[in-house]
Amino acid sequence: MKAEQLTEPAAYHGEGPLWDAAAGVLRWVDMLAGDILTLTPAGGIDRLPVGTIAAAMRPRAAGGLVVAIEHGFVLIDGDGQIGPERTAFTDPACRMNEGGVDRQGRFFCGSMAYDGTSPRGALYRFDTDGEISVVFTGVTISNGIAWTAGGEEVFYIDTPAHRVDVFDYDPAAGLPSGRRPVVHVHPDQGDPDGMALDVEGGMWVALYGGHAVHRYREDGTLDEVIDLPVSQVTSCAFGGPDLDQLYITTSREKLPPGAEPQAGAVFH
Repeated sequence: MKAEQLTEPAAYHGEGPLWDAAAGVLRWVDMLAGDILTLTPAGGIDRLPVGTIAAAMRPRAAGGLVVAIEHGFVLIDGDGQIGPERTAFTDPACRMNEGGVDRQGRFFCGSMAYDGTSPRGALYRFDTDGEISVVFTGVTISNGIAWTAGGEEVFYIDTPAHRVDVFDYDPAAGLPSGRRPVVHVHPDQGDPDGMALDVEGGMWVALYGGHAVHRYREDGTLDEVIDLPVSQVTSCAFGGPDLDQLYITTSREKLPPGAEPQAGAVFH
């Protein structure tokens, strides 16, 4: 399959696509610029600055968004007003990177060291009552996280491991356990980054440096490849009114001037 370019290359480091069903719009982040981007019905792109880093976001039941910023979380109400920061950690060498929600509405987001090489990161849980907990530590680059439809398992990527792991998930406690690998990605194929699950349990994994999104079956077998004209593919999410389109974010971080002119665009 081939991906088609949907937007201009509006992001330096596009990440975290989200279909906001209540608003009927696609949102994503220009992570290192600290901005939330929204594709308007007219085809324009609105920007909302939220901080030094805009790592990941999800819609709130009451309207608005919950957003992971550099060292914690903020709530944005339905009128676009940004609330105070809820700090998860204070280590200046680390930042938030990617997140997702479980079926109970808890927002999980993982961190990484700015150098991308040391295991100083952790996975955090932001509960619906505002409490923040550390789920586990020893993470290098916390990336894609997605729950099965029934919520009994959660898939997770720590990028340098070149794997997708799966955990059993306790929905009452909000805790994963029994970690085990389900997909191994060869380094020649790129680095596993963000991911999405489909209704059949297929894992769609963005490959940073790999010019592609791969779909893996539940047993870890590769069965679909989406080719992209840019190398740094960061994440993907299903969207559209019927959830039948896969939106794919890309990055032009550290690319030489003039290289890959479509990098930073959203594809679908």
